[in-house]
Amino acid sequence: MEPVEGGMSAQDVTAFCAAMAARGIEIWLDGGWGVDALLGRQTRAHSDLDIVVQERDVAAVVTFLTQQGYRDLPRPDTRAWNFALGDDRGRIVDLHVIVLDDRGEGRYGPPEAGEGCYPAEALEGRGAVNGQAVRCTSAAFQIRSHSGYTLTEKDYRDVTALAKAFGLDLPAAFRDWTG
Repeated sequence: MEPVEGGMSAQDVTAFCAAMAARGIEIWLDGGWGVDALLGRQTRAHSDLDIVVQERDVAAVVTFLTQQGYRDLPRPDTRAWNFALGDDRGRIVDLHVIVLDDRGEGRYGPPEAGEGCYPAEALEGRGAVNGQAVRCTSAAFQIRSHSGYTLTEKDYRDVTALAKAFGLDLPAAFRDWTG
C-alpha cells in the first residue's frame, strides 16, 4: 500500500520502532498505525504515526527526531503531553506522553487537565508492521478512544475492522453511522 504523499510508510514506521528499541525506549503505536499493527496488515495510507511514550523518554525521542530533520509542528491542540514533530518530506510523529504509575496505568497529562489515562490493559496490545513485532494500544482501547469528535469514514473502517477481528462490540455511534 502506498503512503499518502508526505505520509508515514510502513518502512518509516518499522525504522522508527527499531531506532527506539535500539535506544531502549519503549513506545506503543496508537491511532491508525496502531489499528493496522493490531490487524497485522496495512489497511490504508497514514498521514502520521501516533505513539504513546513515557515522559521520561520524551527528550530522547525528540532529540532523535530532531537529528533526523524533524521539527516542532505547532497545532491548536498542542500541549506538553500531546505534540507533533514533522520533517520536510511530510512525515509526522504525534507524541502522546504518559507517566506510568505503580499499577501500570499511564496518566495522560496533569490530573487537573482531565485528559484521563491509558489503563494498564490499553498498553498490552501487540501487533506487527511489515512482519516486525510492535507494541500498540489494545483493540478495546482503540475502539473506546474513537469517540468525542466528528467521526470520519476512516474511523468507521478502523473501528469496524477491529471489532470484527477481535470479536468486540461495535459502539452505537458506529452501528448507526451513515457517513
